[in-house]
Amino acid sequence: MSENPVSVAIAYHSGYGHTTRMAEGVEEGIRSVAGAAVEVVKVDGITDEDWARLDAADAIIFGSPTYMGSASPAFHTFAAATSGRWYGLAWKDKVAAGFTTSGAMSGDKLNTLQYFTVLAAQHGMHWVNLDLLPGDTENDLNRLGGWLGAMGQCPGDQGAESMRKGDLLTAAHLGRRVAEHALLLRTARERTSA
Repeated sequence: MSENPVSVAIAYHSGYGHTTRMAEGVEEGIRSVAGAAVEVVKVDGITDEDWARLDAADAIIFGSPTYMGSASPAFHTFAAATSGRWYGLAWKDKVAAGFTTSGAMSGDKLNTLQYFTVLAAQHGMHWVNLDLLPGDTENDLNRLGGWLGAMGQCPGDQGAESMRKGDLLTAAHLGRRVAEHALLLRTARERTSA
């Protein structure tokens, strides 16, 4: 087995800090997995070095607030800029997942996660879902009952410090799950090529 850790990148945009809190939860989950390293890329200020880190990553977790029923304009700009990588199949067979947050309980967050899955599919990536039953309280994992990715909700008149504990724990669960799947995939590839 490779001695290099699998690299899991979080490529996200945050408008008011709520999605940053979710990204921090995802990062915590990744760091909890032995043999996994994390790269954080803020897509609204992406550099050549950031692109290189995404290209080298074993997995990419997409994140954005849900604005007007989809990912933010900054995330859409990033996604459009991946077209050269799409054409060259640069991200083919990487692991992918996503997370989003909005002010409303629904807020059409599912549409944002579906947008991420289509983006990942176009790149030939392997999507990792959220393997949790729905929770019942604000502190429970998957309290919003999503399966395609991690969802968070915080009323628009409350700051990022008011993000719900269950949503942050769900984000951490997603990060851990993606890191574990990236490790499993790498191990399987190494065994196949041996």
